[in-house]
Amino acid sequence: MKRFGLILLVCLALAPLAASRAAAAATPARWVASWATAQQIPEDRNALPADALAGATLRQSVHLSIGGARIRVHLTNVFGTAPLHLAAVHVARPSLILGGIDTRTDRALTFAGQGDVTIPAGAEIVSDPLDFAVASESSLVISILYDAAPAQQTGHPGSRATSYYAKGDFLAASELPGATAVEHWSQIEAVDVDAGGGASAVVALGDSITDGHGATTDGNDRWTDVLAHRLQASTGQWTVGVLNKGIGGGRVLLDGLGPNALARFDRDVLSPAGVEWLIVLEGINDLGVLTREAPATPAQHAAMVADLIAGYRQIVARAHDHGIKVYGATILPDFGGAYYHPDAANEADRHAVNDWIRGPGHFDAVIDFDAALRDPAHPDAMLPAYDSGDHLHPGPAGYKAMAESIALSLFR
Repeated sequence: MKRFGLILLVCLALAPLAASRAAAAATPARWVASWATAQQIPEDRNALPADALAGATLRQSVHLSIGGARIRVHLTNVFGTAPLHLAAVHVARPSLILGGIDTRTDRALTFAGQGDVTIPAGAEIVSDPLDFAVASESSLVISILYDAAPAQQTGHPGSRATSYYAKGDFLAASELPGATAVEHWSQIEAVDVDAGGGASAVVALGDSITDGHGATTDGNDRWTDVLAHRLQASTGQWTVGVLNKGIGGGRVLLDGLGPNALARFDRDVLSPAGVEWLIVLEGINDLGVLTREAPATPAQHAAMVADLIAGYRQIVARAHDHGIKVYGATILPDFGGAYYHPDAANEADRHAVNDWIRGPGHFDAVIDFDAALRDPAHPDAMLPAYDSGDHLHPGPAGYKAMAESIALSLFR
């Protein structure tokens, strides 16, 4: 009887724990993208040497926006022309050494239970969920071991983060011996976290101003980074992943260095997990390219404005079809810039587009970056304190001002 009573007491004591575990197992995951980047074929000056990754370990760091108890990693071969076999993929927390990891945290990812994975040409693969707790605004290191180099590189040249590669298997090594440093990302698309109920994500769809040209390498001071920090530092009512989908030279209507916004909309806006909001800051390159090489006629200027607005309408309609709210961001001033050398006609185009963005009924809300960064004494130019120096891209102070101009109530 005493033995039976002891067993009964133990069972009763363990019952709440078992019930808690069962409840946790029964609770469906709430996967939300915490970090993501846009993909393109790297241009020649940013592409790695053809055989650089053959038999090499590539170590890349990403800065998360929100945290969670579990993660998933998305890998991509979307522009690949042949299947890409990856021998293994690991994650770890960074160490204090540049390019180093805390080896105590090193974990292997699996894909359908296997340690290696083959990504078909044109495809994306998501890893199995991994119990790996990550904090908001923390960095995660993703290390990939290649057995052969990609037939066609897929990546993000404007990482503003340093990656390292070295020949050999150094997945679990604290450092990569003799590593080559590059400021690009390859094969990594997104990191999801199991963030719990109430978490969602916002996509920032844009060009080099969203991508962070003029920001600090490894400094995480793009306007999207500052927005993520503001959301995390708020009253705690928001759990919002902030996803930077900027591509340098990006345009709404035509391809630039990467695909046009309409062509990449499904992959960059609809595909990431948990997206509820979209910020669109795109159009300066459409307007600038029109006259960069030669003047345009008044009819061509008018057609560009009309076509750009039609592109915005398409983005809004497609996002609304999926229950995503769309916030239109006004185009920043760039007068005095040497790249597009805008004149009065270009400025008139920018005003026409911005007036439409601010108009009622076009977007669900307006984020007026133009008003936040323009010089009150010269409204067609950026305030010098916010200018990176090229009169087109903000510097860190400008990106901070952009993020601080956004009402956090838009993401409740």
